[in-house]
Amino acid sequence: MSEKSPRLRAELDGIPTYKPGRPAAAGGPVAYKLSSNENPYPPLQGVLESAVAAAGNFNRYPDMACTGLVNEIAERFGVPVEHVATGTGSVGVAQSLIQSTAGPGDEVMYAWRSFEAYPIIAQISGATSVQVPLTEGDVHDLDAMAEAITERTRLIFVCNPNNPTGTAVRRAELERFLDRVPSDVLVVLDEAYREFVRDADVPDGIELYRSRPNVAVLRTFSKAYGLAGLRVGFAVAHEPVAAALRKTAVPFGVSQLAQDAAVASLRAEDELLGRVGSLVCERNRVHETLLAQGWTVPDTQANFVWLRLGERTAEFAAACEKAGVVVRPFAGEGLRVTIGETEANDLFLHTAGAFFKGL
Repeated sequence: MSEKSPRLRAELDGIPTYKPGRPAAAGGPVAYKLSSNENPYPPLQGVLESAVAAAGNFNRYPDMACTGLVNEIAERFGVPVEHVATGTGSVGVAQSLIQSTAGPGDEVMYAWRSFEAYPIIAQISGATSVQVPLTEGDVHDLDAMAEAITERTRLIFVCNPNNPTGTAVRRAELERFLDRVPSDVLVVLDEAYREFVRDADVPDGIELYRSRPNVAVLRTFSKAYGLAGLRVGFAVAHEPVAAALRKTAVPFGVSQLAQDAAVASLRAEDELLGRVGSLVCERNRVHETLLAQGWTVPDTQANFVWLRLGERTAEFAAACEKAGVVVRPFAGEGLRVTIGETEANDLFLHTAGAFFKGL
């Protein structure tokens, strides 16, 4: 018998590994997890009840078309039902978008640093990543991205607000960029943190998509809605793109529990907005305190802050963990800190203040 291993796709060689935010260490000091941009609040009113009710039917397949959820999303955002596609979190939908547009020889473009799943899902499809550096202010360099478009470009991600820097692209520059993108190139506005935006000049991608057939918008229930553990996201896109997403989606990928919880979350939006408002207030407090301590911190429109620490990133991450908070380091670059409970934010700020004095 041959001892050769099964032939696997060469595109998988050297693929980067997604690094989730570390949890708080079991058995250690009181610790808070500020590494995954999770919502610190429990499920919204009615959501847990919907999930428990759905759990009684685990022996049945979920609605593969996510009919109730799709209808709810369409009504909430004022878009045609045919323009909505769901998936296992926004990253699952993002992977379907690449599968629908790009393969070997094609290019997928995005800013860097940005969401760390982009290079993974691009390489899985066999496409080539084109990474365009952020500006010195850690914002998308849309002019450079426009110049980098070639005949091989098939899809462009614009993460707005950007993960992990929290910075956001404003309306005039985004519209100018979209005007420069060829109509046969899909632009995906990844708006996982849209609910936290307070800058009126940062546009709602769904408004931009309405008049632009080559624009799709990604949203998620993982962040503001607090359903990270249920894995449900969606895209709003014109019919050809939305139809392609339905073709490439994993059958029955979104559980009935997740569908019902998402519907209940949309119906509890008043409570949601109150929670988001509280997190934004905490975000502003954390940001202002860091500035007062002497840090250079980019303006953030998300539920986290970004500190560019270079080679001292790991050292600061270790200091935070010792103090009882786990943050998300990006080796040699900086670290992202989620806005969590007030107690967790205070522990982080105390650590940051002491660390800055030693720089």
